[in-house]
Amino acid sequence: MDEKEKNQEAVELGKLGGAKTAERGPDYYAQIQAMRKIRAGGRPKAPPRAEHEGVLKIGDLEIPCAVLEEGTRVVSERGITKALGGKRGGSHWRRMKEGGADLPVFLSANNLRPFIDNDLGLALKEPNLYRPKSGGGTAHGRKAELLPKICEVLLKARDAGALKPSQEHIAAQAEIMVRGFAHVGIIALVDEATGFQAIRDRDTLQTILDKFLRKELAAWAKTFPDEFYQQIFRLRGWQWKGMHVNRPQVVAHWTDDLVYKRLAPRILEELRVLNPKNQRGQRKHKHFQWLTEDVGHPALAQHLYALIGFMRASSNWKQFYDMIQRAFPKRGDVLFLPFGESPK
Repeated sequence: MDEKEKNQEAVELGKLGGAKTAERGPDYYAQIQAMRKIRAGGRPKAPPRAEHEGVLKIGDLEIPCAVLEEGTRVVSERGITKALGGKRGGSHWRRMKEGGADLPVFLSANNLRPFIDNDLGLALKEPNLYRPKSGGGTAHGRKAELLPKICEVLLKARDAGALKPSQEHIAAQAEIMVRGFAHVGIIALVDEATGFQAIRDRDTLQTILDKFLRKELAAWAKTFPDEFYQQIFRLRGWQWKGMHVNRPQVVAHWTDDLVYKRLAPRILEELRVLNPKNQRGQRKHKHFQWLTEDVGHPALAQHLYALIGFMRASSNWKQFYDMIQRAFPKRGDVLFLPFGESPK
């Protein structure tokens, strides 16, 4: 651009935005125009407000949480980072500056990315912004149902030997969380911590069953992780030959015992009515195909994660089963208490 053209452009910019705009050039004027368009379209919609707030307590860990006005349950992003024992260090700030920190700080390390599936990665792209009930600035939250999946990423990375020594304590905290909120479900815990549970409709047993069980049979989908059966074989001292080999019949009995009898009141009895055996003693469908997508399947997934966590921590079947009896007793069973030796 020659001197004459530059002068002409300055004149035009001066007409549009004044002498200072002309001095700063076309890029500055483009920014002004962009701001004018935003203002012309109205202010951006304010984040939803927190209707209920509380603190989610898992052992010694505490994470602020909230139920937003449209019903979304969220946990504080800063609270998750603190509970996991992490912090936003210089490397994370550098990744943010370079446009590479597209994940929250607790999962932004490069060695964790191979363990984050596409669905979780997309769900974590943007935080859930909300206005705290107590006032103050906009808070950053994450959907409560993502917290178990976040923990699973850390545990999978640990099992694969991919963690750095400085990350081991984070995985240990994640395991504590998984054990703490698995059976009841993270949504129920948030409701209790915020007081939302007290104003919810008091569901009858039949309503609970309706939420857990679908009215029409769902299409088959892989629900039980392979590791659930692999860990059973390990704890029983059996040789694992993979999922393609038929499992002993007793495994089905243990599945009923460990999973369905402890999932919710009378679920197994209802499933046996919906999914009866034929004359050859076989069931036409899988029990979990009758569970609902919104309540039944998430509750089942949480329970399975908890069982697998206890399996990993156990060296034999008796040790594992004793822990399950204490952690998730079956309805109507006498709670097992670990008494010590008789005094001499």
